Amino acid sequence: MDSQTTPNTPRRSRRSKIVGTVIALAVMAALGGGAWYLTHTGVSAQPGAGGPGGPGGPGGRRGGPSTTVGVATAVKSDLPVVLDALGTVTAASTVTVRPQVSGILKELKFKEGGMVKAGQVVAQIDPAQFEMALMQATGQRQRDEAQLENARLTLKRYQTLLGQDSIARQDVDTQAALVKQLEGTVMTDRAAEGTARLNLGYTKVVSPISGRAGLKVVDIGNLVSTGDTGGVVVVTQLSPIDVEFSVPQDKVQTIQERLNGGTALAALALDRTRTHTLDKGSLTALDNQVDVQTGTVRAKARYTNDKMALFPSQFVNVRLELGNITGAVLVPVTALRHSNNGDFVYVLKADKTVTVRMVTRGQATTDMVEIRAGLEAGEQVITEGADRLKEGAKVTLAGDKPAMGGAGAAGANGERRHRRQHPDGSGGAASASASASAPASAPATAPAKGAAQ
Repeated sequence: MDSQTTPNTPRRSRRSKIVGTVIALAVMAALGGGAWYLTHTGVSAQPGAGGPGGPGGPGGRRGGPSTTVGVATAVKSDLPVVLDALGTVTAASTVTVRPQVSGILKELKFKEGGMVKAGQVVAQIDPAQFEMALMQATGQRQRDEAQLENARLTLKRYQTLLGQDSIARQDVDTQAALVKQLEGTVMTDRAAEGTARLNLGYTKVVSPISGRAGLKVVDIGNLVSTGDTGGVVVVTQLSPIDVEFSVPQDKVQTIQERLNGGTALAALALDRTRTHTLDKGSLTALDNQVDVQTGTVRAKARYTNDKMALFPSQFVNVRLELGNITGAVLVPVTALRHSNNGDFVYVLKADKTVTVRMVTRGQATTDMVEIRAGLEAGEQVITEGADRLKEGAKVTLAGDKPAMGGAGAAGANGERRHRRQHPDGSGGAASASASASAPASAPATAPAKGAAQ
């Protein structure tokens, strides 16, 4: 019996291998076919598979669902040419008031943060020692003047005696030299007296400019001197006041021509939000070189600052008015599109389709742009949703009522048709249930999802 079973064993092994190989190939073929079906049917069922403006995207093919867009009408109006920049408020003059003589600080005559005028006394140094020095210099001058007067009288007598030949000429010459020497001494005494009087006046520390006083630097009773770097107080001129900002080097020539022609360029100082005007001034100067790192030139505008709305070192937005364009065709900046061929806009036609229009742009503000060629006033352009459009695409305006989708309409028509065939309504329900479960209904729902997106 063993001899009979032994020859059949290799046959069964070969048969098992062949069957296993066939089964494995069948499984692999089934998996590959399933993957092919899922990838191909899944991609085709995705809404907008072609991307915005493509064959599968919304509005990408005629007869497809329309795209909801926003529109604006091109208007003809005057466009002010302005230049916006970030500026820093700088004081027209800042002075650190320092004492010019050394002494004990006796009194402060200003209010911290208050306004002071030019020539106003802001501090008083003890004047006692300077009064004594002035008295000493005055006494020395008076003594030397008396000696000079006596020497002049003696010289006059000597000259009279010389005319009578009663005195030697050498004595007369010696007396004349003494008079000149005393005259020099008196002149020196007068200078010393003036210096003493000047130092006495310096004990009253005055502000050289009008402006706002800062916080006090030194307290009463301290010894102050001319070497104190902090001084007594810092006074900042607030009216007028300057704002420094940068302008692009491409605009320098235009600005320079206006300044050389005597045209005053208005400059508005705006707050951080650009909604409130702090003050109105004019451009006064441009720097003499371009900053190579930023490609800009420093500029300065001056403001009267009557309302004290500008404060030193404050950051403000500067709006420099370079001119005005009359009768410009304006559209919102969101309507202007860019491509490799240049700038263009989507123009809305009467049949609710759009067409691409190449245009030439001009000056622009933060919200409007000038169209110099390619568009007329009164035409409507697309401002929102233009990234999903192409030539001839059907659009729906934001205010229009949405239309029922193709799949929904087909389902509703089919349900009414079935209800007409089955007055009792049972057949219609059965048909609707069958349609919901049938695989063929999946492609019909794809356009509705694409329109929603």
